[in-house]
Amino acid sequence: MAAHGSLQLVSDPAHYADPFPAYAAWRAAGPVHRATAPDGTDVWVVTRYADVRAALADPRLSLDKANSTGGYRGLRLPPALDANLLNLDDPDHGRLRRLVAGAFSVRRVEALRPGIRATAGELVDAFAGPVDLMAAYAVPLPLTVIGMLLGVPVGELADFRSWTNALIAPDPARPDLARAAVASLTAYLGMLIDRKRASPDDDLVSAMIAARDADGDRLTEDELTSLAFVTIWAGYETTVHLLGNAVLTLLRHPDQLAAVRADPARLPAVVDEVVRHRGPLSYAIRRFPTTDVTIGGVRVPAGDTVLLCLAAAHRDPDRYGAPDLFDPARDDGGHVGFGHGPHYCLGAALARAEVEIALEVLVRRLPALTLAGEPTWLPSFRAHGLRTLPVTVDLA
Repeated sequence: MAAHGSLQLVSDPAHYADPFPAYAAWRAAGPVHRATAPDGTDVWVVTRYADVRAALADPRLSLDKANSTGGYRGLRLPPALDANLLNLDDPDHGRLRRLVAGAFSVRRVEALRPGIRATAGELVDAFAGPVDLMAAYAVPLPLTVIGMLLGVPVGELADFRSWTNALIAPDPARPDLARAAVASLTAYLGMLIDRKRASPDDDLVSAMIAARDADGDRLTEDELTSLAFVTIWAGYETTVHLLGNAVLTLLRHPDQLAAVRADPARLPAVVDEVVRHRGPLSYAIRRFPTTDVTIGGVRVPAGDTVLLCLAAAHRDPDRYGAPDLFDPARDDGGHVGFGHGPHYCLGAALARAEVEIALEVLVRRLPALTLAGEPTWLPSFRAHGLRTLPVTVDLA
């Protein structure tokens, strides 16, 4: 079966704020489309839930850019940042994943809960008058938590927001900004590893260094730096977007906000429904078939770039009843927002805990929390997250 007509992946402010009508049109037109990404890359976009879920776990769809033969450009990183879990297949993926899995265990997440709650309370205490909830809450909270995990003072991570924004939403007119961000990230992580190597502590970076230095075959120096990089990035960037989207969604659904105020035990279901309804990632990380594959009846040649559109899949009417409705009580829940299969997100439990606690603190401490203007969105076709979220506050 041939692919449906070629699409131009949308890159404009109206789409950033509400991409779902476009995704619905693509999904209705067909399961797989040939498309052109904003950077000019030719890609295949998969839009329907069953195909996306199957593809996420298909070992023929590689994350390794060495398997690309279709002109993939994407994010260009030096070897010290590129040898990370988002670019590797098994057996290297499994080897590196096992080295950091303990840091995201249920036991470790539970141990972090008091610190998360205390940090959330301190941030709310500092609110005064109208605030941008992204800058005052949704960004610093995950940054502080990842600092706890890595043994890094939060002040040292302050620049990470600008660095990662320069990479996930690059300014075509200022390519120097992305290059500068990569250089700054590489330099900071090198300094951090040198410091932890000289003075190790009970933290994830020290544990990774110990694994590297005890047996060099387990972890190369580039893998060590790349693991630290992706742990910081993935450990907070997605959580920032998820938390911002969750607050905005509740403010736009006052009935659900009232229900959560009355019964905070609803929060886990609310968080999972936000992931489905307005998740932080529009697309999973790109894949490259190692052999010709058929997806949704469409033949995709080996080496081409495949984008799995999570946002389209999560509103597929063949999977969800009334898919555009935000309904935490739905009985057809479940999503692939944290992945599926061997690349399922290591930090899913931590992200859920952070967002649940952050929302609980907000609804308890801010009984009159309301929007104070229109939010603005990050200019990225891959991520779906807020740049600003103006709110009025009235501390209880």
